Amino acid sequence: MIKTKVFCLLVVLTLGFYSCKEQKTAQTDNKAIELSELTVSDIHKAYEEGSFNSEQLVQAYVERIKDFDGTINAITTLNPKALEIAKALDKEYKETGILRPLHGIPIIVKDNINTAGLPTTAGSLALKDFIPEEDAFIIKKLVEAGAIVIAKSNMAEWAFSPMHTESSTAGTTRNPYDTDYVPAGSSGGTGASIASNFGTIGLGTDTGNSIRGPSSHNALVGFRTTLGLVSRSAIVPLYLRNDVVGPMGRTVEDATKVLEIIAGYDSDDPLTKNSEGKIPTSYTQFLKKDALVGARIGILRELSDNDPDPEIKTLFEQSLSELDSLGATVVDSVVVPGFASLKENQWCAPFREDVEGFLANYVKNDSIKTIEDIIKAGSTSEFAKERLLRNAEHTGRWEDSEIPCLDAYTDTRRIAFREAIENVMDSLELDAIVYPSWNNPPARIDHFQEEYLGDNNQVISPHTGQPAFTVPMGFTAKNLPAGLQFLGRMYDEPILIGLAYSYEQGTKHRKTPNLQKAPTNGKLD
Repeated sequence: MIKTKVFCLLVVLTLGFYSCKEQKTAQTDNKAIELSELTVSDIHKAYEEGSFNSEQLVQAYVERIKDFDGTINAITTLNPKALEIAKALDKEYKETGILRPLHGIPIIVKDNINTAGLPTTAGSLALKDFIPEEDAFIIKKLVEAGAIVIAKSNMAEWAFSPMHTESSTAGTTRNPYDTDYVPAGSSGGTGASIASNFGTIGLGTDTGNSIRGPSSHNALVGFRTTLGLVSRSAIVPLYLRNDVVGPMGRTVEDATKVLEIIAGYDSDDPLTKNSEGKIPTSYTQFLKKDALVGARIGILRELSDNDPDPEIKTLFEQSLSELDSLGATVVDSVVVPGFASLKENQWCAPFREDVEGFLANYVKNDSIKTIEDIIKAGSTSEFAKERLLRNAEHTGRWEDSEIPCLDAYTDTRRIAFREAIENVMDSLELDAIVYPSWNNPPARIDHFQEEYLGDNNQVISPHTGQPAFTVPMGFTAKNLPAGLQFLGRMYDEPILIGLAYSYEQGTKHRKTPNLQKAPTNGKLD
């Protein structure tokens, strides 16, 4: 006991810790674990009380995936070492009495993030045999914090589609709230799996939509953080100038705990140099239920009133009333001078440069070095084939290739757009701007292109670099989720965390999908 206390003190002084106390022995293996809506705090409390251990939790999640993933097709690969890792973490806890910040927390990782020993395919046939030898920087940090990569999740091939999640390696992912509908793209596998309680929390990537869209469509919290806050190294890029990686979870608190681990400088991602001096000692300190009290929230009607679906319009207006009732001053509405022109001609297409750089740095396969090699490898997705050809032929700004494509800190068009928004926020003393993440509900899978409407995620933050968080704001009559988005100034994650948490806790809009068990197909056995 004395040795344990001394060890705990050393950990406090050097590494920091989640908890340091004697733990009870986990109860019988036969006791069923209620996985529905489990949070990091719930799990760590159970570990401390001995209700279950990490090995038992991983086994329970794996069994749930095998029982239900055939219905939604969200998981591409189970980690065969997950139970072994869990056992080691249980042994460590038994010996030290210490829970690391994410000790024994099963996470699901999008299939474009390098994970050692597991395929990282980006949904493509070209990478179907690529198994990285090392974890991406953010995965290393999560593993050091005690997280367990339990599985990889399906994605839109090469992250091309915000509309739906279809890949050549795993097929099409369905929305767990209604399997006739899309989970959005491209992180739809992460969104559908976390909504279905296949893991505690997930990772997605967002070039224009792909964290916030699937989070909105699956009643999740999704953090697109400030460009430069979180490393993108060893992640298959779409357009690196826009790409962000971040948490997708069932609660703001869980997403915040992941952000707290992954934020920070990585020498392999020079953009993260901009985050130095801008990261607080703790993000969880901003999880305050009363954060909306006295806050000033602006409404960007130019987005919210852009031909919205009547049900989404009603949910959004209801959310404004909820913000008001929770103590916020709602400023209706916010007008950004020149907004329509500033948002135009922002998209660039450096896919060739970015993906060929990834292939050279990480894949190192002489037969897969260029876009042409990728095209030659083939695809089962007509949508992905068209996008590959399009990106092979075009590498600059979509509307005017003479204007250079630069990062959010040096591109004058991006800076002007951001300054216009932040100047208005400053003049009105706003803490955030809100709008629906989508003005329309999810599309039907069989009609995903014609029903792709109302995607507000693409308009601002991917170009300005500003953080934007989505939180559940309710459901349509068909039980399809919708999300409310909070947009903040650069590096205003502390403010957005407080506002999103306060709204979430004050409304409790999230509910679990009524997922039906699938017939056994042996896919993940």
